[in-house]
Amino acid sequence: MKRWQFWLGVAVSLIFLYPSLRGLHLKEVWFYLRHARYGWIIPGVLVYFVGVGLRTWRWHYMLRPLKSIPLKTLFPIVCIGYFGNNVYPARAGEVLRAYVLKRKVDVPMSASLATILVERVFDGLVMLLFVFLALPFAPSLAGYRRFITLLSLLFFLALGVFFWAAIRPETVNRLYTLLAERLIPKGVRSKVDGMVERFLEGIHFLRRPQDVFMIFVTSVLVWLAETVKYWFVMHAFSFHVPFIVLMLMNGIVNLATTLPAAPGYVGTFDTPGIAVLVTFGVDKDLAAGYTWVLHAALWLPITLLGAYYMWKEHLRWQDVEQEEQSRRIL
Repeated sequence: MKRWQFWLGVAVSLIFLYPSLRGLHLKEVWFYLRHARYGWIIPGVLVYFVGVGLRTWRWHYMLRPLKSIPLKTLFPIVCIGYFGNNVYPARAGEVLRAYVLKRKVDVPMSASLATILVERVFDGLVMLLFVFLALPFAPSLAGYRRFITLLSLLFFLALGVFFWAAIRPETVNRLYTLLAERLIPKGVRSKVDGMVERFLEGIHFLRRPQDVFMIFVTSVLVWLAETVKYWFVMHAFSFHVPFIVLMLMNGIVNLATTLPAAPGYVGTFDTPGIAVLVTFGVDKDLAAGYTWVLHAALWLPITLLGAYYMWKEHLRWQDVEQEEQSRRIL
């Protein structure tokens, strides 16, 4: 991975970590960690993997116009994508997922990356929905409103562009041809033409309203399953907040993790999560202990499973880089 991406992420993580660590009493945090009832994490992990299964089905549904791929084939690839996002910078797991899909079932990377991008837009919209439902109950989080409003505009703009490209591919091709004739060297023009064509094939499902509805409903269920994990882990600690507050926390921390950060979303996950809980009266030391345990419970199981599937596939990040150099697909 490019070094500047790694160091940019580290810098962002450090900026985020400072406000969460300031004023923290580590002895108190350690007390809460020692006395947590960690058995509650087990049902949380189980329901989280229900969400991963739903995410796998959603991707299967989106890929149908390209190729019908069994869920048992896609599930390991989804886990490998989680591993890549959790270990490498710049959400490299998305590229890793597209690469493995191409290697196993010969779906072009441009087409599968298109479905993954649309996935991320729907995920962002659901996170914004969670936030907008709960934010009126947390007026002290008004400082996040500008950030949330900006993200809302970006996600809706992206979704609008995808819909337009899916519904009017002829217009997109004409516009692309006009720009390509002026900007793209002839030596690589055929490859870029193929990428654009495959990308448009990847978003073909957006033409059908029923498909869009199914993707949206599945996205809501995916993130509700993750919020249920927040709820289970909360029972390991001595506090209680309403489920809608955990939806708010889930929405804000996952929107924050769209920013570049050190591998594992260090800081961008923890600081917003602690801030949400403190807003609703949870002691900061207790909120920190819970958020750190939650972060580890979200990160560790899926990362280990993804690492196992990586090992089983005899896959290395260098394989992706070699693919990029040899075929110039990305």
